[in-house]
Amino acid sequence: MPELPDVEGFRRVLAEHTGEPIMAVRVRDAGVLRGTSARRLGAALRGHRFEEPRRHGKWLLAPAGGPVLMLHFGMTGSLSWHSPGEPWHRHDRVVWRLPGGELRYRDMRKLQGLRLAADEEQAGRVIAGLGPDALEVSRRRFGELLSGRRGRLKPALIDQSLLAGLGNLLADEICWRARISPLRAVRDLDEDDVAALYRSMRTVLRASVKAERVPPRGTWLTGARDEPDGPCPRCGTPLSTRRVSGRTTVWCRMCQPR
Repeated sequence: MPELPDVEGFRRVLAEHTGEPIMAVRVRDAGVLRGTSARRLGAALRGHRFEEPRRHGKWLLAPAGGPVLMLHFGMTGSLSWHSPGEPWHRHDRVVWRLPGGELRYRDMRKLQGLRLAADEEQAGRVIAGLGPDALEVSRRRFGELLSGRRGRLKPALIDQSLLAGLGNLLADEICWRARISPLRAVRDLDEDDVAALYRSMRTVLRASVKAERVPPRGTWLTGARDEPDGPCPRCGTPLSTRRVSGRTTVWCRMCQPR
């Protein structure tokens, strides 16, 4: 499931091809288009050049000399570069042909997709409901966002209107490193808890952005969470699992007491 680090990796892929002319746009499956058509997308981008892309949370924004291509990767999306003539994958939905090859948006489940904004102002309106980017938010702002929040910690961390970019894996990893249960009520967190969560978030995001994914290392919760009765990488206690707000949530009941 693409989260902030994955989308940052996709941004880097696109950034390597800024300034190259878009020679053709092929929509192989219009089911990933949101609020636009294959004809409009091609007409708006053909002959243009992608400018420096940017990311906000799980969104990738690609200005193209006026219009702005907006990509969201849902649960199974990706953006990758391919050599000319390389066979298409059956889930390659949209292809941009550039002089040296192709950029391909691939998505199996098509839960989100692509949008085309007429300009930066319109693009800003599309993402106006998002909270600050999790990689950019300050310690003070992070505390303010959690202050007065009702409910459990895990749903708060993955609420994109509160904080943009964190998903299921990141939220569980951050809580595990901070030694705080994802089932804790946000209102019960004290200043030390909030500080520990922020430090953990910074550490996890920096390492994950470098790897362009949440790395399944043996010393990370992510490396053990999918094992049946997997042990906590820190203390060896069998990990606990339950559904929280519809998401599979994993934690160590010994390291992260409620």
